[in-house]
Parts: sequence; structure tokens; C-alpha cells
Amino acid sequence: MIKFTPSEKKYLESMEEARLATVKNNMPHVKPVSYISYDNAFFVATDYETVTYRNISKNPKAGLVVDTYSPGKHKAVCCQGNVKILESGKEFLEMYQQFFKKFAWVRNDPWKENEAPILKIVPLTKTSWGLK
Repeated sequence: MIKFTPSEKKYLESMEEARLATVKNNMPHVKPVSYISYDNAFFVATDYETVTYRNISKNPKAGLVVDTYSPGKHKAVCCQGNVKILESGKEFLEMYQQFFKKFAWVRNDPWKENEAPILKIVPLTKTSWGLK
């Protein structure tokens, strides 16, 4: 498992949005997502009906980019890794509580185990720039 540097961790914990890429039949699918960075992994809530969920169900690989663009001050962390689908159990409940604390949209429309999965992305590669 990849470990993030202190500056990468600080940046990742300060952000809320990333772009998540999945693949089906060699065709990428990219979308913005809310995420939580925890213990050198990323967690993304999704729904069972999404293209992302269907893609991960068939091919548990993904790419994730967190970035900020400002002319001459671009910052980014880019990762590729394996995805585990969390639907219930201790890890699901712990991460759900983190989503509930961090995001108003979760508090406004809560869910229970087996109602909506959380994707755990464990990076195998990473690159970053613009972070001190």
C-alpha cells in the first residue's frame, strides 16, 4: 500500500472533491465525487444504479485525482489502485459515520447498510506536485 507524505495528507484532508475514473470495455468513465481520505485510502459513497458501481463490480480498478488549479500554483495528487466495495459491517459503519459528519448531503438523506455502498480505493501508485 502507498503511504502519503505529511504534505499530501494535509492537502487530501483539506479537500472534499475528487475525480474518479473507472473502466468498462476499455472505455474510461470519469466523474466528480465527494471523498474521505483515511489511513492511506480513499472512500467514496455511490449508489447501486450508477455507472461507477457497475464498472467497479466488473473491474475493481480505479484512478482518482484531487487537484486545485490556480495559474502557476497547481496542486494535485493522482492515484491508481484497487477498489473494495463496502456494503455493511464495521468498516462500512465507521466510514459512513465519517461521511455523516463531513457532508450535509449525507445528513439530509441518510442511508443504512446495504442501501448504498461505499467504495474503498487503495492506491498502488501515486504522484503529486505543487505540495510543500
